[in-house]
Amino acid sequence: MPIFPALVVAGQLRRQYLLPPQGRPLVDAPGGNLLYAAAGIRLWQDDALGMLARVGEDYPQEWLRTFQKSGFDPQGIRILPEALDLRTFLAYTDLQTSQRTNPVSHFARLGLPFPKSLLGYQPAADDYDSRARQNPDSPRLMDIPETYRQAKAFHLCPLDFITHLQLSTAFRQFGATTISIDPGPSYMNGNFLVDLRSLLQGMTAFLPSEDEIRALFWGRTNDLWEMAATLGSFGCEIIVIKRGGRGQFLYEASTGRKWEIPAYPTQPADPTGAGDAFCGGFLSGYAESHNPLESCLRGGIAASLSIEGSGPFYVFDAMPGLAQARLLSLTNLVKEVT
Repeated sequence: MPIFPALVVAGQLRRQYLLPPQGRPLVDAPGGNLLYAAAGIRLWQDDALGMLARVGEDYPQEWLRTFQKSGFDPQGIRILPEALDLRTFLAYTDLQTSQRTNPVSHFARLGLPFPKSLLGYQPAADDYDSRARQNPDSPRLMDIPETYRQAKAFHLCPLDFITHLQLSTAFRQFGATTISIDPGPSYMNGNFLVDLRSLLQGMTAFLPSEDEIRALFWGRTNDLWEMAATLGSFGCEIIVIKRGGRGQFLYEASTGRKWEIPAYPTQPADPTGAGDAFCGGFLSGYAESHNPLESCLRGGIAASLSIEGSGPFYVFDAMPGLAQARLLSLTNLVKEVT
């Protein structure tokens, strides 16, 4: 019997090599922005969740079965008839400092054996984005199953610009009521500011980090609220600026209302994927309530639980009722900016 997920996340799946600030390393473990965002959604709701991504034929099949057991629908994962190098390496020297290069030296620094499966690894180049070229592992329009076209809410994890533009247009045509976008850092620069008018028109929420939005407006303004208002004028209903341990700025375009939302106070162990988990929590909240503040609060709680351990599935081990208790506590700390 076909599954018709109400929520769909498009993004990347990765083979993760992670040396976190605390806790045990993850070596060739499931990762990628799609999984962290999906876990942020799953924290708040149990309905089937669609996954839209591309992997190679060398991607572990047992991982796909694990996703399905977790309530994620893998119909939208396109398995290409070729190998794709989806390895990603990340090493922390402290909670604020991470590196993606020189894996041999980092394993040696920690006295760990270097995994043979990481031989030959080269980090992806941080090039500026293209307006015409998609990355090999970015999902395509042809990858969207018919069963996903009735979903009410879609989230786009960081991907290349042309993929974001094509998928968001398609989702609008499907009749989705909620579409959120976490931008790809490669196009968050001043050269793409004009292009964002076409991307953000008709979007529900745009969710950049503070570093990304500052890079986009470099040399134009230093005022985060002015940046948010400019992006809102492009036709996007909600702008959320993710500020890491300082929480979020929330801007509602239709009313001009602004909120400052603190991060939930917690003991962080690993910040990997926190921004993606936030976006998943936000989408879950907005699809249910269409309340931007409530959605931001859900996102913040998802992020707070995610950073207390490592890996996208860590949030599943949260004590029953903990997320709801944190949500109530965080609500009382919100400040509306006038």
